[in-house]
Amino acid sequence: MSRIGKKVITVPSGVTVSVSAANEVTVKGPKGELKQTLDRDIKVEVANNEVNISRPTDQIRHRALHGLYRALVANMVTGVTTGFKKELELVGVGYRAAVTGQQIDMALGFSHNIIMDLPKEIKASATAEKGQNPRIILESTDKQLLGQVAAKIRSLRKPEPYKGKGVRYSNEIVRRKAGKAAGK
Repeated sequence: MSRIGKKVITVPSGVTVSVSAANEVTVKGPKGELKQTLDRDIKVEVANNEVNISRPTDQIRHRALHGLYRALVANMVTGVTTGFKKELELVGVGYRAAVTGQQIDMALGFSHNIIMDLPKEIKASATAEKGQNPRIILESTDKQLLGQVAAKIRSLRKPEPYKGKGVRYSNEIVRRKAGKAAGK
């Protein structure tokens, strides 16, 4: 059996988990509400502050979905209680970011600024301290959406291997390459 799928998800106080007839899991907590539709073969049981996910057979498809849906429901429970956070660093001369409402205005070395609209589920802030690279901080209850938006921002200017310039995650390590060897 799946090691991850077998684990029971404990539901903290203040969080409610409900399953509809269409196999849609709804998790409500202090930070909001999340919904996820599961495959009809996967069974979800909610009993005395625990969520248990089970599969009908040992088919490869069922085994893959078992661990996946357990992880998704666990992320939903974590999201509505504590939330998730991603930090992006803008490394480069003149790279800046400003947040106004649900828009990020970024200067990433192009001839124009890039303005990106954020989904309403994501809260963003930008910091620029002297002596440090500008940072964009994204917070949300939905881990999937947060990762997708952070990856989209990073894809606008990926870190290059020679000088390390670009948008990177704050905990990311960029492998650097040696430049051209000096002439004789």
